[in-house]
Formats: sequence, structure tokens, C-alpha cells
Amino acid sequence: MNTDISSLTSGEMGKLWATYAGNTMADCVLSYYLKNVEDKDIKKVLQYALDLTRTYIKDIEMIFKKGGFPIPVGLTEDDVNLEAPRLFKDEFYLYYLQYTAKAGISLYSAAISIVTRKDIRDFYMKALHDVVKLMNHTNDILKSRGLLMNTPKIPNPKGVDFVHDPSFLNGYLGDVRPLHGLEIAHLYDNINNDVTSKALIIGFSQGAKNNKVRKFLERGRNLNEKHIEKLSKKLREDYLPFPSLLDHLVTSSTIPPFSDKLMVFHKVDMFSMKVREYANGASLNGRKDIGALYARCLMDVSFYVKSGANILIEHGWMEQPPFAVNRDQLSSND
Repeated sequence: MNTDISSLTSGEMGKLWATYAGNTMADCVLSYYLKNVEDKDIKKVLQYALDLTRTYIKDIEMIFKKGGFPIPVGLTEDDVNLEAPRLFKDEFYLYYLQYTAKAGISLYSAAISIVTRKDIRDFYMKALHDVVKLMNHTNDILKSRGLLMNTPKIPNPKGVDFVHDPSFLNGYLGDVRPLHGLEIAHLYDNINNDVTSKALIIGFSQGAKNNKVRKFLERGRNLNEKHIEKLSKKLREDYLPFPSLLDHLVTSSTIPPFSDKLMVFHKVDMFSMKVREYANGASLNGRKDIGALYARCLMDVSFYVKSGANILIEHGWMEQPPFAVNRDQLSSND
């Protein structure tokens, strides 16, 4: 990798730091999945995802070392037990990869517009291309097995029309119009994320050692259930289908493959993605009731992420990201 050794900007530091931490977690999770998979096609796509993860870790380490930036600890082999019994069935791995590819697309596309150094911009452009390929491959396998959960079909419009009545924005009282395509798409996608999150968190909670961590995970499961029900209700009111649960893809094993640190970190990361996804849904919505629903979901998730961050801090598990100089502190030391 041809690296420019000019100093990193704050945006480049922050994005690379977050990308590194997330990929060290992915290394642990995907390595465990590969030890417990039977289906050859699923194993192949898991291996592709793991190879990407390890390539990104090495590329970022190279940039950090040449720039004199300390290598973060992230998650390590101490955070995964590769000998633990199978916790998830093979099909779950596909839905998990679908979720992680979406998270990668969100993170890497956002980074491209922020970073300015050519080698780092090239890194994120390649990473974005890679995760799109991962998403396509994963969806192809899901489709071939009849497992791909597509957004529901709606009829073609009869012609081009314009909105003239403010009742278009109604959601509680008066004439409430049916959902439009973008509202359906984001409600469906957010439910899809939540059913994957719920299945993962069920597996995590079965093996959590620390009581506070276990309660945190159970709270996350309840939050997933609540949001799945509320978002599904909007689709159900228009007689539209919604994603089915994946709970049956979790085994009954209670031997934890992952450390409590990794599980809390993962759920903080996963619920942080929900902030972005719920906000995307809200920004493309036109009904007051759906806007209010997304606002409540965002508040729920924000409080949950804060609780997780407090657990990470309490146990000394949270690495400190790079931040600006504290000028007030410097002045007080004079």
C-alpha cells in the first residue's frame, strides 16, 4: 500500500481508529463462525469477509506506524474462545454478514467524504467496493436458498402526480395516506436490522458471565422486541409483510465464545448503527406518526448506548479515541 506519511487530520484519525476497532472485533467473531460452519458456500463467504477484515487491520496498522500513531488495542484473541460450542446455525451467519456489510457501507462511504489524504481515501474507496461485493455475494446465497427477505412489492403508479393536500403529512388524525415506497423500504430495513440484532443478543446473553452485562444484554433484547413490534405495526396497518424473526437460528449453548467486553462493545456498536439507520428513515419520511416513532426509537437507542458505554468505562474496557488538546487544562497548569 503506497502511503503518504503526511500528518493525519482529526477526521482521518477518528475514522481509521473506529475502522480498526470494528475490524478487530470482526476478526474475533468471524474466526469463531468459521470454526462452527458446515455449509461450503457460507464458509466461503465467511472466509472472504475474514480476509477483508485482516487486510484492513494490516493496512491501517501500516498507516498508523508510518504516521507515528499508537496502534489501538481493539479486541484480541483473548476476547474469543474458538473452542466454544456452536452458538448459531449456519443460516444466521448470512444475515449477520448482511448486517455487517450494511454497517461497513455506511462507515466507509461516510469516511470518503471526510478524509483528504489520497492513500486513506483510496483505502476507503477500496473497502467500500469490497463490502458491496460482500453484500452482493451474501444476498445471492440468501436468494438461492429462498432466505432473502425483500421489501414488499407495491403497484406501479398510474402516472406522475403532485401533492396538493397538507393531509399528505397526517399520521394520527384525519385522512391517513398509505405508506410510500421510501417509508416502506426504511421501516422494513430497520426491522431487518433489529431481528438480526435480537438473535445475536439472545446468543450473547446465554453466556454472559457478569450480571450487569447480562442485564444490559437482556435490556437490549427487550428493546429490539419493542422496536420490531412498533415498526412492524406500521407495515401491518397497510397489509404489508415484514421480516420474520431469526431467534430459531440460535442454539441452546451457554458456553460463551466471546468475552463480556466483546459482547458489550458489539452491542454498543450495533445500536450506534441504529442511530444512523433510524435517522435515515426519519429523513425520508413524510408522515407525522412515523417521524414521532423514529424519534422515540432514537431516544431509546441513545440511552441504551450510553448504558453500554458506562459498563465499558466501569470495567476499563473502553479505549480512548483521539481528541483535541484541552486548552483550558493547559492554562490551569501554568
